[in-house]
Amino acid sequence: MELLVSFLTGDFLGKPAWLWLIFLALVGALLVFDLGVLHKEDKELGVTESLVLSAFYIAIAVVFGVWIWWSMGPTSGIEYFTGYALEKALSIDNVFVISIIFGYFAIPAKYQYRALLWGILAVLVLRGIMIALGAALVQQYEWVLYIFGAFLIATGIKMLLMGESEQDVSANPVVRFLSKRMRMTPELHGANFFVTKPDPVTGKMARFATPLFLALVVINIADLVFAVDSVPAIFAITTDTYIVFTANIMAILGLRALYFALAAMVHRFEYLKYALAIVLVFIGAKIFWNQIVGKLDPAISLGVTLSLIAGGVVFSLWKTRGHAPSGSPGHG
Repeated sequence: MELLVSFLTGDFLGKPAWLWLIFLALVGALLVFDLGVLHKEDKELGVTESLVLSAFYIAIAVVFGVWIWWSMGPTSGIEYFTGYALEKALSIDNVFVISIIFGYFAIPAKYQYRALLWGILAVLVLRGIMIALGAALVQQYEWVLYIFGAFLIATGIKMLLMGESEQDVSANPVVRFLSKRMRMTPELHGANFFVTKPDPVTGKMARFATPLFLALVVINIADLVFAVDSVPAIFAITTDTYIVFTANIMAILGLRALYFALAAMVHRFEYLKYALAIVLVFIGAKIFWNQIVGKLDPAISLGVTLSLIAGGVVFSLWKTRGHAPSGSPGHG
């Protein structure tokens, strides 16, 4: 018993182990509820259901943030909400890329949600590794924050000055590598990632990957690429590893639910990237301000971040009113 208490109260990345276990248990419960109860059978998720489910995830994230505010103090609460809002906004670009990937592999909408949900498990591990590495670097070498800040400023300026390049999934090195090294079926087999069937060369039964598995791999690689921007951005807001991880994961969980609504109207957010670019420049500059002038009030960071994101959303919706969507999720 004493050993258990010692483990639960022991320090893990700056917080007691029980805090981490509570959050991981919450994430696990949400995944089980979503995959095992709400979507036990594969079906196409409508826009209305997508918005309702997304509102549920946002409510959970807000309640969790209120708990952080109450238990850890206003500063931690503000940092969590700032990080959550930033990660949520940055994920909209991710939605556009995911819709292109599903379209390329001709994945029907009724199988997309299951693939996205299973992808969360990989994202949890990948983001966890990146955040742990980032935390270790910041703790050992505080000057790494300057590199994060300069990277964010450069990324923001690049987003402002350069247009987005077209995504060519067929040229993706991961797609080409796996297509050559793995047995792949040309067609889908329901919601299966792998199937066993006769090898056309040997005639023996063999294990084949399906296009749904390849789409899942490419989506998670894309998420890892997006994490290169988002992880430094949230570390610029706070170096509290627990806040960084929970804000990241809460935003990702909600993204899967919101995907079908966003994918249907992602064309309406084409100007949001400019607001996000300014947010990245602001957060990158904040690192230098904090080190040279003094720590900026977290409430100011939250206010500026929310104002810029909200302004970008409203301006995009206003400028693109009447625009028709280019296509629906999974029908490329």
